[in-house]
Amino acid sequence: MLKVDNIDVYYGNIQALKSVSLEVNQGEIVTLIGANGAGKSTLLKTISGLLKPRQGNIVYLDQFIAGKQAQAIVKQGISHVPEGRRVFANMTVEENLELGAFLRRDKDGMRKDFEKVYDLFPRLLERRKQLAGTLSGGEQQMLAMGRALMARPKLLLLDEPSMGLAPLLVKTIFRIIQEINEAGTTILLVEQNAHMALSVANRAYVLETGRVVLSGTAAELNASDEVKMAYLGGH
Repeated sequence: MLKVDNIDVYYGNIQALKSVSLEVNQGEIVTLIGANGAGKSTLLKTISGLLKPRQGNIVYLDQFIAGKQAQAIVKQGISHVPEGRRVFANMTVEENLELGAFLRRDKDGMRKDFEKVYDLFPRLLERRKQLAGTLSGGEQQMLAMGRALMARPKLLLLDEPSMGLAPLLVKTIFRIIQEINEAGTTILLVEQNAHMALSVANRAYVLETGRVVLSGTAAELNASDEVKMAYLGGH
């Protein structure tokens, strides 16, 4: 479904991604794990059109998308839930969700998707007239995910969904990630909580200082001594 082929990405003169390649097949949850500053968010931003690679290709459903405008990429079926949630604080929950469907014109389909989002996140239904800025961190994460789903993506890019959340909420968010995937959305997940990420993913890539240094099934990476030492607290 998605093939990232040898991309180099720079911030000015600083190279953030070095010959990165990865693949995501339809229906999978693929996770990217790695330390802070490894280039994980940069990779998602490059796939979603917020950054342009200096070299290499990105192919999504047989179309070249590297360097395309972000809105064109959303139109093709890729939604991005950014790190730090980035909800529109002075708009209501409902208005945030409407903005997720900005490119759509199918009123009936949108209505159904509102219901789907409220089914996945009942808390958002209770808060739908509330300003997004007044929500808790966990509720804002739910809203950011709901907003992305309103674009009806085929591929969902999730950047650090568990960051800053209480352990109980982290479990809830990961359960919902699995539900979204089971309902037919393919997911590329960036996550510092390697343990949780590997528990839901089919496959995983490890990024270190802008390079892919390991890849395999989630079970293989879970069992790898290297991964255990670096990301799973050594046990």
